[in-house]
Amino acid sequence: MPRLGVNIDHVASVRQARRAKQPDPVHAAVLAEMGGADGITVHLRGDRRHIQDRDVQVLRQTVRTRLNLEMATTQEMTHLALTVKPDQVTLVPERREELTTEGGLDVVLNRTQIRPMLKTLQDGGIEVSLFVDPELEQVKEAHKLDAHAVELNTAAWSDAASPQAREAALRKLTDAARLARKLGLAVHAGHGLDYLNVGEIAAMSELSELNIGHAIVARAVLVGMERAVREMVEAMRAGRASRV
Repeated sequence: MPRLGVNIDHVASVRQARRAKQPDPVHAAVLAEMGGADGITVHLRGDRRHIQDRDVQVLRQTVRTRLNLEMATTQEMTHLALTVKPDQVTLVPERREELTTEGGLDVVLNRTQIRPMLKTLQDGGIEVSLFVDPELEQVKEAHKLDAHAVELNTAAWSDAASPQAREAALRKLTDAARLARKLGLAVHAGHGLDYLNVGEIAAMSELSELNIGHAIVARAVLVGMERAVREMVEAMRAGRASRV
């Protein structure tokens, strides 16, 4: 079964709505690990709309599993990552006007900008994953850049409004995942996954990691973070078992 990385950005979103001290995403991370999370994911955005620099620094000291830092391809973020030393950096596209990350990083178009940053991070001892749409050309370019992993954008699967759309989205994810593994890349996935749609994605044998945030935080509001994570782990395990 793939690892579960729990994205706790929206715990910080609630805090920042009042510029308060609570809820503390660090506390949420501890509870997520107690519930069975294999890692903690945070996106430090340029506008600092939710996660703050201090959050990342304290999480680095408290996370006992893996810390995955999502960030844009900027010099500011590269410097911060080299200072904090997360276990993994996931490079993502970022636009100020978006509510959340809306699509994958165009590795083909931006290879010149990505290449030196990726190497700098890797030379600093940090694994680098690229968040990409499930397109074969994007996977091939990630391999050419010597990325450690690709994280496949599951938005088309999560948002599919018909069985035909779901089937097409799953086919693209499967093809991209198989190519990535063939090329020697680790394969991660995420975006919009929830308790109802995660099973078939978790069942993909090529995947080594899923990153899920909004659905877990939304569930945690009602039942608590530890239970919400445990329920997601169970949903992933059930999906995996259905394919055995």
